[in-house]
Parts: sequence; C-alpha cells; structure tokens
Amino acid sequence: MPELPEVETVRRGLAPVMEGKRFAKVEVRRGDLRWPLPKGFAQKLNGKTVQGLGRRAKYLLADLSSGDVLLMHLGMSGSFRVGKNSASGIYYYERSKSIAHDHVVFHMSNGATVTFNDPRRFGSMKLVSRARLEDEPLLRSLGPEPLGNEFDAAMLAKACAAKKTSLKTALSDQRVVAGLGNIYVCEALFRARLSPKRIASMLADRNGRPNERAEKLVDAIKAVLMDAIEAGGSSLRDHRRADGSLGDFQHNFQVYARDGQPCPSCKGKIKRIVQGGRSTFYCPSCQK
Repeated sequence: MPELPEVETVRRGLAPVMEGKRFAKVEVRRGDLRWPLPKGFAQKLNGKTVQGLGRRAKYLLADLSSGDVLLMHLGMSGSFRVGKNSASGIYYYERSKSIAHDHVVFHMSNGATVTFNDPRRFGSMKLVSRARLEDEPLLRSLGPEPLGNEFDAAMLAKACAAKKTSLKTALSDQRVVAGLGNIYVCEALFRARLSPKRIASMLADRNGRPNERAEKLVDAIKAVLMDAIEAGGSSLRDHRRADGSLGDFQHNFQVYARDGQPCPSCKGKIKRIVQGGRSTFYCPSCQK
C-alpha cells in the first residue's frame, strides 16, 4: 500500500492541473471501489472548483467550492494519471495502467484529464462536509503528521510510554503517527539504530519524558520521509507518479527487502522477521 511519500508525490503531481480548476465533467465508469461512490457523485462535483489539494496521512483531500472535501485513498493499487483531453487522444503524460481499470475520470476546465485507475479496487472516494471534516471516521483517529512541526520526541514518547508492543508495531499504528507503513518504519528504525523488536515504551523515561532514542528516531523518521518524497516515493509494484513514471527511492533502501545482504553500516547481514503478520527487515548487529 502506498505510504506517505507516495501519496505526497501524487499530490504534488496533481496540484498543478487541479488546484484552482473546475470539474468540467466527471465520468464514473464504475460505481463501486472499496465501497460504493456517494449517490450522485458526478453531479455533486460537476461545475465545482478545486480550491486546494492537500494530504492527511495516506489520504488526498480536495477542498471544493461547494463546501465539501473530496477524500481520496489510493488503496493497494490505485493511481492517478494526468492526460490532455484532446481530439487526438494523445496524452502528454504516459499511461501507467490498463485502461480497463480506469474507474473515475475528472475532466478539468483547463483541458486536462485526471484518471483514477485501480485494478484491485481497494481505493476509495468520499465527499465530506468541510465543517464536519474533523469528525470524519476515516480521519479522526489519526495520529500526528510526522513532517508537521508538532511531531517531536516528546509527542512520540508520550504516545508510546504505556505501550507494551514492539517499536515496529507502535510506529505502524496510524493512531501513534500517521502515514508510516512497513517500508519507512523499517528504514527509519535502521537510521536510528534501534531494533524493531524493542518495546515501544523504551522511548520514554519513568516520567514519560523523551530520551535520546526518541530524539534520534524522530529525526530519522523525518529524514527518511523527506528523502523518499524527493525521490518520488518507492515503486515496488503499483506506485506511479502522476506523470506515469516510477519513483526512485527503492534504489536507496538500506534494509527493506534486503534480507541476507550485507548491512551498509557494519559487517552484519540484514535479517527478515515477521511482526504482526508483516515482514520486518533490520540489522541485528547495529540495531539494538
């Protein structure tokens, strides 16, 4: 599933062709994705302007002139493709998926088309009143944005102070920190030289205050996410940028999917274990 860097990469690719533009026409080629699209979905979008395109965790949020927010999630295999709506049918961005899985097409007032393609149909779109956005069930339990100013060692230590789960499990919990997934948790823990098997509460002292490990981990989380965004995210199976090109961060993995290979920082070897039903990759020699 795309994580924060992949979704932010998509947002940055869509913003130039969607922000400040009006939905000239909306095509719904399939009425259900992960769940059914809202009743009258196309009619509620037609003629409305996208006033801003933001991101919350792994969700894209299009702020509309109607007072609604279009909440979009890529799911497991979803992607957006930007194209030029011309009589020739020639796209100025490459097609990244089979058109058989093009489920929703936004025709924008600037002549561009934005197509949502999702082979597995785990993606979703939902209209939410802007006034009720904070109460939206999909968003209200999310933790802090890891790249936000409010996310610091004190906040992370407090969230983990009473947890008896592993560091890997805690960081993967969207209520603790939003937007992280398997790839970037593994990579951040490696940069911080912390074992994914350590108990999460080890980030705080007896009084719940952050220790040096918490400081290093927050710095590592922010750094790995920024590096991944700069590289356009990680393309392993389905992720594509809005222009159809692949992300490049998978070439910079230090531990993820590198089990059995030499550690880039010591003489140890990367090991794979299973935590919470997911693969964890780490170096037992330098992650303590």
